[in-house]
Amino acid sequence: MGRRKSKRKPAPRRKNIEPLDIQFNCPFCNHEKSCDVKMDKGRSTARITCRVCLEDFQTTINFLSEPIDVYNDWIDACETAN
Repeated sequence: MGRRKSKRKPAPRRKNIEPLDIQFNCPFCNHEKSCDVKMDKGRSTARITCRVCLEDFQTTINFLSEPIDVYNDWIDACETAN
C-alpha cells in the first residue's frame, strides 16, 4: 500500500529586510544622494551636510533616531522657514 500525501502547507517565506538609506537628495541643489548623515549618539546630535552646495543642518536626537528621521527634520525645518 502507498503512503498518503501530507496536507501540510510549507512555511511562509520570510521577506528580506532592506537597510534604510543614509544618503539623501538635497532639497536646495536637488542633487541625488549628495547629503550624508553623521550621528553622534553619545552627544545626542546629528548633522546632515550636502557635498555639492555645502548646506548643513544639525539637530538633537535620541537613541531611537535613525538617519531618515534627521532628514525629515531637515525637510520640516526648510518648510517652516518658507
